[in-house]
Amino acid sequence: MLFCGIDVAKYQHAVILLDEEGQVRKPPFGIKNTRKGFDQLGSLLQSQSEPVQVGLEATGHYWLALYEELSRLGYPVVVLNPLQIAAYRKSGVRKVKSDRTDAWWVADFLRIANLPATSQDIPLILQLRELTRFRFRLIEQIGDCKRKILSILDRVFPEYETLFSSVFLKSSRELLKTAVSAHEIADFDLVELSQLLHRASRGRFGRQKAKTIQDLARASIGVGFLADAVRMEMRCLLDQIDLLQEQIAQLDASVTELTAQIPQYITSIPGIGPVTGAAILAEIGDIQRFDSPEKLVAYAGIDATVYQTGQFEASEAHMSKRGSPYLRHALWQAASMAVLYDPELKAYYQAKRQEGKHHNTAVGAVCRKLLARIYVILKEQRPYVIRDC
Repeated sequence: MLFCGIDVAKYQHAVILLDEEGQVRKPPFGIKNTRKGFDQLGSLLQSQSEPVQVGLEATGHYWLALYEELSRLGYPVVVLNPLQIAAYRKSGVRKVKSDRTDAWWVADFLRIANLPATSQDIPLILQLRELTRFRFRLIEQIGDCKRKILSILDRVFPEYETLFSSVFLKSSRELLKTAVSAHEIADFDLVELSQLLHRASRGRFGRQKAKTIQDLARASIGVGFLADAVRMEMRCLLDQIDLLQEQIAQLDASVTELTAQIPQYITSIPGIGPVTGAAILAEIGDIQRFDSPEKLVAYAGIDATVYQTGQFEASEAHMSKRGSPYLRHALWQAASMAVLYDPELKAYYQAKRQEGKHHNTAVGAVCRKLLARIYVILKEQRPYVIRDC
């Protein structure tokens, strides 16, 4: 068996071949990140008399085309986390850092680690990662729009937030599309305002709510001369939110369809639906990369940091937050729901709260326990079993 290590870069990849004894069979050389470069690599690998396993670092998105080409040619490809190679490099005596020496570290790590080829589901996983990360960014955009809306209201009708359980209820949003400032709402025809609220709330609100809103508007300290400017801003922001929510619904349908094509049991865990489950699967990738739950917890960045020097050791630990922020976000959502629907995790959360832990600290502890269970489910490919506490 030969081991091909590839250090991935934007314009040129460094390649080396080692045998099972760690001897160099093909000294480091470069191939361009082009069709000609890929053909050059393919010719080299096909000319070898022994089977070849290929290892490459998941550097940005530059490894994707190379992974697809090598998989098409039938070579077992192991996609490595750059953190793995960085840690392995520190264990050696070679202190030179260059693309060609990095290729050697990749090949040597591949040689001694005895890793299986990356799962054949990786193309689907990467599609999920693309969609779920894009969905995350759309949600952030909605949050940004909402913050801008609250900022507008804080200037022209600061008391408005007390009128509804949420400023972004449908009835509230329909009102804000029509009138924004306190002065506008105070001058609104009461009958028309009552009808608008009744229609938007499906009968929940009517004349009494309309009168309450107008009374508060007449007593408001909001700035009146900004009314014309903020009306246009508000309408644009509300339209953006409507569009983004429509796009998120379309993404959710695509994500659910893709998830159904991957053999998985993660959605058997209470509180993890198709979209959250897809985000977790996409960020973890090939579970075979992790040989223990602790390594997966560290990869997610939810492991506790330890600060100790001399005789001093910090009494409080915080999440390292070193890994994927998308994975942490999805885990936090899953843990927040699990404490409602999983009896054992609910009891665990309540025990942490009774110890005096803050809500966020308790949910963080649930995240770690939940991720350990996700690890077992993905490793053993079996459904989650709910256990009574």
